[in-house]
Amino acid sequence: MRNLRLGVHVSIAGHIYEAIDRAAALGCNTMQIFSRDPRQWRKKRLAQDDMEEFRRRRAESGIAPVFVHIPYLANLASPYSVLYRNSIKAYVEDIKEAEALGAEYLVTHMGSHKKSGEAIGIKRITSGLNKILERTKKSPVKILLENTAGSGSWLGYKFEHSRRIIDGIEQKNRIGACFDTCHGYSAGYDLADEQGYQETIRQLDEIVGLERLKLIHLNDTKDKLGSKRDRHEHIGKGKIGLEGFRRLVNDRRLKDTAFIMETPKDSDDSDRINLAAVRRLANK
Repeated sequence: MRNLRLGVHVSIAGHIYEAIDRAAALGCNTMQIFSRDPRQWRKKRLAQDDMEEFRRRRAESGIAPVFVHIPYLANLASPYSVLYRNSIKAYVEDIKEAEALGAEYLVTHMGSHKKSGEAIGIKRITSGLNKILERTKKSPVKILLENTAGSGSWLGYKFEHSRRIIDGIEQKNRIGACFDTCHGYSAGYDLADEQGYQETIRQLDEIVGLERLKLIHLNDTKDKLGSKRDRHEHIGKGKIGLEGFRRLVNDRRLKDTAFIMETPKDSDDSDRINLAAVRRLANK
């Protein structure tokens, strides 16, 4: 069995450091969290003692790397100035908090241009990211651009969007990529098919660069290829299927990439069942 960096998105209910215990109990060696409520603007900062305890428990657990997902409200592609400024402020705060937690990466969607056009949206997010990175230039935390399914005005449904943003970033050493399998399949990248899978990885490498790929969100999907719908499913229970994930977790080109599941949590055992399914695939 290859030594997978495998984990899940973990709840921070109670105290944030309890997320470490939850991940460790599942046998995870990597993990992802929201550092705060993902559907609200920040109400208060994390307590210093809680952040220090998070770092202590994480060091004991050996879990690495840790990914923090940016909340959904932030939108750096927005044409609306108030939301745009608030988003930049939120990113700066979240990077500083991620650094205080000892997390290595901040994961972000590329935002919605709200019908202002893709070119304008990409220009907005690139400019916003440059401001954020400049204001946190001493931070070791890196930002990962996550692909999307392509519904509405969302950017990121094709690899070229990531490439155009990366090309415009001044601190390129602090920018990378996250590939979500559900989003990719729904956007038209056929991970269920051997030929489609190889073509997807070829394009990802050629356009973005596999050296920038630090995280794969390992999610099956309820919807057909190219549906542009973002509905996650349990591993092997959706349209990508077990063979699609077997190819992914055994691809030597991805040996340095972490795998995090954001699969449905519709029972107390859901995470454990999905983790077991992926480990069986990697064992074969």
